[in-house]
Amino acid sequence: MNMIQAINSAMDVMMARDPDIVVMGEDVGYFGGVFRATAGLQAKYGKTRVFDTPITECGIIGVAVGMGAYGLRPVPEIQFADYIYPALDQLVSEAARLRYRSAGEFTAPITVRSPFGGGIFGGQTHSQSPEGIFTHVSGIKTVIPSTPYDAKGLLIAAIEDNDPTIFFEPKRIYNGPFDGHWDRPTQNWSQHPAGEVPTGYYKIELGKAQIVRPGEALTVLAYGTMVHVALSVIEEAGVDAEVIDLRTLVPLDIATIATSVQKTGRCMIVHEATRTSGFGAELSALVQERCFYHLEAPIERVTGFDTPYPHSLEWAYFPGPVRIGEALKKIMKDA
Repeated sequence: MNMIQAINSAMDVMMARDPDIVVMGEDVGYFGGVFRATAGLQAKYGKTRVFDTPITECGIIGVAVGMGAYGLRPVPEIQFADYIYPALDQLVSEAARLRYRSAGEFTAPITVRSPFGGGIFGGQTHSQSPEGIFTHVSGIKTVIPSTPYDAKGLLIAAIEDNDPTIFFEPKRIYNGPFDGHWDRPTQNWSQHPAGEVPTGYYKIELGKAQIVRPGEALTVLAYGTMVHVALSVIEEAGVDAEVIDLRTLVPLDIATIATSVQKTGRCMIVHEATRTSGFGAELSALVQERCFYHLEAPIERVTGFDTPYPHSLEWAYFPGPVRIGEALKKIMKDA
């Protein structure tokens, strides 16, 4: 399966298991979603469980919060992460706070799916990575898969979770992994081991990172598309780096991160979002707090720039092989 098919399969499996799960959003019904992630679900489960909404993100999430409070498990789609901002009040002030403010009497078990990130020439309004905003909010979990296998298992776990979850889908790798070289032929998930996705039920526990490449000389922390870019650069550079796919930013598997950095003595953080107040800043602080006496070089961050995502200069903004390679040389200089 590619990632789109894996996400579709996760919703299909869960809707068959639980009649309280509903899918909603702009064009998710008959059309099957702009990326076809919900294709066929309305025909199978009907218009009361898979339905189109008006173009109003605050309305979509507001209704989903109410549904969750009354016992349903809505899976709303925000068509692009760039358009999630009108729903911030509902997500931050209502969904995230509902369990706390009701002393556990009500919950908001909603899973908000949304494609995010660049690499497809979407320009400033279809390329943003706003995950750092949600990691700042108490009461919301933030999940970002990097493979079809993880996408299905993590989405099932998110849907079953009783807390609101933001499930960001890296659209650049919907159809295959991306090594950061935009001018090279792309690979399909059918050629990748993680494209082998079981058709039935399985889940991956939230808050568990995965070491996708063991190593001794350096720890690289990444998620989503950047996992594959980092792996490619490291292989080409011949560095014995340990690459950790975070999978979930909240809850964060800090134990796996700390164990790795204490072993390697070096840490590089890679993400596509803007640098200032990006999640890499939090990761850097956590590593510094726990691993200070083990560090043999300053922590390196390779990120997007503090600008809107440019259309014509997409690959200058994207933290690709050149910028990661430069950071790699810098952090390994005295190794």
